[in-house]
Amino acid sequence: MTTSATAPVPALELPATVEGFRAQFLRNLSFSGGVTLDEASVNDRYLALARTVRDFLMVHWLHDQHRQAEEQPKTVCYLSAEYLLGDQLDNDLLAGGLTEAAEGAMAACGIDLDELRRHEIEPGLGNGGLGRLAACFIDSLATLGVPSIGYGIRYEYGIFRQTFEDGQQVEQPDAWLTLGAPWEQPRPEAAQTVSFGGRTETDAAGASRWIPGWNVSAVPYDYLVPGFGNDRVNTLRLWRAKATDAFDLRIFNSGDYEQAVRAQTFAENISKVLYPEDSTPQGKELRLQQQYFFVAASIRDFLARLPEGFDLARLPERVIFQLNDTHPVIAVPELMRVLVDERGLEWDAAWAVAQQCFAYTCHTLLPEALEVWPVELLGRLLPRHLEIVYRINEEFLDAVRARFGDDEMRIRDMSIIAEFPVRAVRMAYLATVAGAKVNGVAELHSQLLRDKVLPAFAEFFPQKFTNVTNGVTPRRFLRLANPGLSGLITEAIGDGWITDLERLRALEPLAEDAGFRASFAAVKAANKARLNDVLQARDGMRVGDGHLVDVMVKRLHEYKRQLLKVLHVVSEYEGVVSGRVPLDALQPRTVLFGAKAAPGYAMAKRIIHLINAVGSVVNADPRLEGRLQVLFPPNYNVTLAESVIPAADLSEQISLAGKEASGTGNMKFALNGALTIGTDDGANVEIRELVGDENFFLFGMTEPEAEQLGRDGYHPAEFYQADAGLRRAIDLIASGAFSGGDRSVFEPIVSNLLYDDRFMVLADYASYMAAQERVDAAYADPDGWTRSAILNVARCGFFSSDRSIRDYIDRIWHTPPTV
Repeated sequence: MTTSATAPVPALELPATVEGFRAQFLRNLSFSGGVTLDEASVNDRYLALARTVRDFLMVHWLHDQHRQAEEQPKTVCYLSAEYLLGDQLDNDLLAGGLTEAAEGAMAACGIDLDELRRHEIEPGLGNGGLGRLAACFIDSLATLGVPSIGYGIRYEYGIFRQTFEDGQQVEQPDAWLTLGAPWEQPRPEAAQTVSFGGRTETDAAGASRWIPGWNVSAVPYDYLVPGFGNDRVNTLRLWRAKATDAFDLRIFNSGDYEQAVRAQTFAENISKVLYPEDSTPQGKELRLQQQYFFVAASIRDFLARLPEGFDLARLPERVIFQLNDTHPVIAVPELMRVLVDERGLEWDAAWAVAQQCFAYTCHTLLPEALEVWPVELLGRLLPRHLEIVYRINEEFLDAVRARFGDDEMRIRDMSIIAEFPVRAVRMAYLATVAGAKVNGVAELHSQLLRDKVLPAFAEFFPQKFTNVTNGVTPRRFLRLANPGLSGLITEAIGDGWITDLERLRALEPLAEDAGFRASFAAVKAANKARLNDVLQARDGMRVGDGHLVDVMVKRLHEYKRQLLKVLHVVSEYEGVVSGRVPLDALQPRTVLFGAKAAPGYAMAKRIIHLINAVGSVVNADPRLEGRLQVLFPPNYNVTLAESVIPAADLSEQISLAGKEASGTGNMKFALNGALTIGTDDGANVEIRELVGDENFFLFGMTEPEAEQLGRDGYHPAEFYQADAGLRRAIDLIASGAFSGGDRSVFEPIVSNLLYDDRFMVLADYASYMAAQERVDAAYADPDGWTRSAILNVARCGFFSSDRSIRDYIDRIWHTPPTV
């Protein structure tokens, strides 16, 4: 349905005062919740509070929707399979300037606002850095006043809830919707029909048309995305799958109840779980269904917003679809299908439009992470789209031949269709051919993307490739997560840094101010105490008093090298218990891990088991007198991150150089005053250049050195034999010391390290251990450490997602903010 440009401006206003907020809260409690204040449960009160906050934001959202319908500005449509939002309450109170009104209103009602904060369950809509980045970006788009819509999937269960049994990961459903979803607004009237399967037919004129085999309904649920302090509210639209014919009364009345609702069950599986296990053919098919489902619904949704009679040749003036990794790339043939088959554009005209409407962000350097879809599957599920991909590829390869001649190896290397090991569509190639721009997410990553991942394409399309280094929103990851530090910063330099993070540079002279250093150190100590309160209540854990807090929190993957951190812990432990290292020479340290492993990733799950096993032994050994401990709280999420990151002293960013695209955890830690120990990988390179070598603990091979070692032939066992400390650590694991004497438990990890070690843990071990010695020496000088921590904060303003979005606007989107 096209929005009318003559719709009246909404006249509704709500007074953002304590009394105005209180009155709206009580209305929601009674009329939406159906309870009075004295009989309301904690959940009733939380739901009413959330709805009240949403009501205040909705006023501004309605104004924005009217203005955009009237002005028809160019809009960023951010297509992402995940959005790791975190809790919404405090974020929306802060952005809407409602915190004081809400605090006063709750106090007037005799309600403990902190209790309601603790009651909130964060939406389970993302997995890790990709989803958290998407959440930061939509926050910055709203704060900068850029018209945008985030599109994704409303997963019923989202990422799994992690528990540990005997130290091993167990996945439980994340039923985040159980107690209600007050932040979302269902929009069933805007549902879209998405089709699958069937066949194609060719008419007398030679045109192909799709005859689908089945379809589902995509029902949108809107989340409001408020900008900070500017009364702007954008939209995050998430799609839920429902059957178009959900219930067959005739079959039900015959007594076959299961068959009567089978269509509904089948359809709803599409939006049931984030990243369904894809080690089976059924799982792969479900993932492709998910990806097509949300992009097809999103494209239809945006086109429905255009004025009647809009000239689709001008579509690039109205929209840019940003492809957040390869998950949404099936949007390319879908837009072509809609333009050609449904809207009647000629192929060449449609292709000229499509090539200006898409941009692609690559988030990986690992070849296996660049999605490919078997031709057999794609042809069975989306036959018309496969035809379109074939034609795009044919015309592209003709262009390659026209420039380079019949170089068969080049043609094979650049073809969107891979021939081995099975015939498949290479989605990153399709995105690169179709996209107006292709960007990496850190300077090193973008260079390697051009030189190593897509070199032939960079040669063919040099103008397409650019860099936009990732960033994080300072609203959530400094202002909200670290109120002590943000208050100290504001007292020193004013509050303009919240939307202009480069102003943190004004803190640099204060690193030499003894009084400011003392206040900064006091904030860090208070943050550790706060973390202890959270861990104690949540998991029965606590950080050791006076300990260096050494944190490694990120998705569990071998390239991130949690194993290298484990070897450090085992080496420290072995040194003390063997008597070679005096106990008082051991720097008191708490090593805190947080990580989830994909359910089908066996080695990652073994590493989790090893971390927990090492922690159980180390933490219980009286010979250490508590000077070294390992904590691994399960189910690490944004809410826990907001307590962990401000308390950290040391940030572990230790991936093999050339494997991490960017990272954003590294930015969050540095902005909160943690020093980084890391390789020259991803955004670590830019962090080190900004904060200075003296305030960063660099170790390990460079990317060229790691590549050369691989070319020369990497034999990890040689490093094991040559380094006595490494040998002792691995032998201790192999001996069964952390598995009750059972040598078989961690044998697969030991064998992998000695005979494969794809990510060169053993090659970087000696350098890493030497860097950790420098950490210990630096931490022994508290004043010097605090000075370095302040300089990390002061010099990392570059890593704001606001700056990232400005770079996207300047280099890729060309979407000016609206007044």
